Amino acid sequence: MAGDEGFLTLTIRMKVRPEPEVVDILKRYRDALNYSIEWIVKHSTKNGRKYRTPNLKEIHRNLYEVLKKEFGLPSRIALDCYREALAVAKSYLGNGANGRVPKAETLRMWLAHRYGYRIEEGHVEIIGGYRLEIIGWDRRYDSYENKEARLVYKDGKMFLMITKRVPKPRLIEPRGIVAVDINESKVVYGNRGEVRFVETAIDRAYRYVVLAQKLQEKYSSPRYQAWLRRRGVVNRIRSHYRKARNMLNDWARKTALEIVRYALERESAVALEDLTNLIESLRKLPRNHKVKLIIMGYRRLQYWIRWQAEKHGVPLVEVNPKETSTTCPRCGAKLLENSYRILKCPSCGFEEDRDVIAVLNLEKRAVLKMGGALAPSTAPQMTDVAPNRCG
Repeated sequence: MAGDEGFLTLTIRMKVRPEPEVVDILKRYRDALNYSIEWIVKHSTKNGRKYRTPNLKEIHRNLYEVLKKEFGLPSRIALDCYREALAVAKSYLGNGANGRVPKAETLRMWLAHRYGYRIEEGHVEIIGGYRLEIIGWDRRYDSYENKEARLVYKDGKMFLMITKRVPKPRLIEPRGIVAVDINESKVVYGNRGEVRFVETAIDRAYRYVVLAQKLQEKYSSPRYQAWLRRRGVVNRIRSHYRKARNMLNDWARKTALEIVRYALERESAVALEDLTNLIESLRKLPRNHKVKLIIMGYRRLQYWIRWQAEKHGVPLVEVNPKETSTTCPRCGAKLLENSYRILKCPSCGFEEDRDVIAVLNLEKRAVLKMGGALAPSTAPQMTDVAPNRCG
């Protein structure tokens, strides 16, 4: 999902009934795509630090007939295949050609609208005479024009992922700020009027990562090389990593939607931490703690908050998170630890949970950064937050 000026680009998933002949062409497309990527990378030239790929005319002359005859792709699909391969190769070469040449493993095919596919009478028609029955889809965006799509087949299920461009909603005029403080164990959001806590999925996801790592360590010994060639062990490792990733993605999407809806109901902007120097700070942490935070993916949650904010017309503001959990939100003095996760100001006597303090400071900095952008409040905010002793 992405956005450009005035529009949001989103993906609608349409479930279709898989047909054996379509699965077969997806396999041929994957092989053709990998062949094309390797050919383009091999025939690219280096000029200083930059790479120059062959132009489309040269690629067409060398690959078009090969993709049609040797891989059995219909004419239009052959065109889409080498165009996608060119995009993949450019991305790889643009990053310095580090590591192995990218290789497609999943069965999916890029399709251009009208030329590659069309939808009519409860079916998806794929160029080349293939027809797939539609099982179900999200009808909320039917009025918007279909763009490019991807046909994906995985775990016995087939989906058509259709891209659409939707106009962005008009931004609300914020009357307040909802600040978001992201931690390993919980996400805290709110302002002076109310602070809410959401537990993260990191501990549940981390268990699957540990299981996968133990399997990798066990079967990395030379005596177990034969086992590694068996798909069962490899699939189990991949399954554990996939479960952890899916668990965190699902949690991040739901939490982002909850936060943005909360801000929208209160006509508030969302204040996020500027994570520019996050990687540098992670290097100083113990290994296990570092791994957990990397798995957690602060930017994952921020990405979905940004997306939901754009989708709902909620303004966003980034603020510097430095010392937000150790500075008094009342007078700005350095806080001292009073008990577990509870800090107290030696100057004014303010006492609160460190995560609540972070939210209050983020809110304060966001208001200052926005200047006079906040609309007049219709109700007075509370001046204090009731002490939270739960930690």
